[in-house]
Amino acid sequence: MALHLPFYANAPHIIHIVQGRGVLGLIFSGCPETFEESQQGQKGQQGQQGQQQDRHQKIRRFRQGDIIAVPAGVAYWTYNDGDSQLVLVHFLHMDNEDNQLDQHPRRFHIAGNPEDEFGQQESQQGRNQTRGPHGLRGSRNNVYSGFDTQPLADALNVDEETARKIQGENENRRNIIRVQGQLDLVTPPRTRRERQEEERLQQELQEERQQQSQGNGLEETFCSARLIQNINNPGCTDVYSPQAGRLSPVNKFDLLILRSLGLSAEWGFLYRNGIYSPHWNINAHSAIYAIRGRARVQVVDDNGNSLFDDELSQGQVLTVPQNFGVVKQAGNEGFEWVALKTNENAKITPLAGRISAIRALPDDVVSNIYQLSRDEAKQVKNNRRQVSLFDSGSSSQ
Repeated sequence: MALHLPFYANAPHIIHIVQGRGVLGLIFSGCPETFEESQQGQKGQQGQQGQQQDRHQKIRRFRQGDIIAVPAGVAYWTYNDGDSQLVLVHFLHMDNEDNQLDQHPRRFHIAGNPEDEFGQQESQQGRNQTRGPHGLRGSRNNVYSGFDTQPLADALNVDEETARKIQGENENRRNIIRVQGQLDLVTPPRTRRERQEEERLQQELQEERQQQSQGNGLEETFCSARLIQNINNPGCTDVYSPQAGRLSPVNKFDLLILRSLGLSAEWGFLYRNGIYSPHWNINAHSAIYAIRGRARVQVVDDNGNSLFDDELSQGQVLTVPQNFGVVKQAGNEGFEWVALKTNENAKITPLAGRISAIRALPDDVVSNIYQLSRDEAKQVKNNRRQVSLFDSGSSSQ
């Protein structure tokens, strides 16, 4: 059982759960502590002096295929209570207006002595270490460690020894720590049916709020906001081709908090040799992360130059700028990916298929601009009847 120490970042980000399941805790300042220990559990601990009932903010469960939206400056922690490795992909949107620092991704840890994940510590010595009247401080990559121990102890109303532990003094553990046994968390027991019912009710609640187009301040917008959406559930597929694959976007209409983050996501899986129609992103940049398999990907700029024509394989990332053309074709083992898009309602225009740009043109316009006969123009417009996912074997219909 492993626990990732709490931290916050200087930009909003989206997390995709590639593998595993676990528990997520977000720290929303000013939100109520709605999870509390039962009276029975409290009575069992009355023998301990000064023991208080455990209360904390809402804990959320996540699983493989989930998309998690995290606002800038909101601290969170994750806990792997499953029986397999937990693999997550983080997309940070550094150009987002909520980031008022520079373009460097920064993680501000509030526990332990975590390593510098972005390799910037040497260039930021002046920021990470400052000299005060009591000497050099803040060398442990923990926000608490930069404060002087005595005023920190006063602020927390604890003794200085406890304050030094919070600062990570003599702490050798890094970003992820191993938990002995299991974490004793206040969580409601749930069956699969209860989970499905809760998700259905949450979806209905979000739809009602969206229709009303009015909010009640912080508690409605963040404290009770739905932050997790499963993106590769077959029941939520947006585009499906039995021969080519599946495609599932998540935008502000699926996950309301994405509206405030200015982000959306797309998950897709192409079967063997399947093609994702050549297209352009109308209103967003796209960062593509290859989860499994391989695909040939081509990217074309505004001058018709091929900027990228290569294989994208597991673990690699490719950024496609707004309006640049892109096409994917899976290899023999198929191709699964997830993409972050820098707009809360990202849209594409296909260059082939039933809803393509060519399909929208009159036959005679297609004939003239491409120097085709009318019959050839009709074939170009109508030979692909699928929407955006194609089987490479069906070159004509």
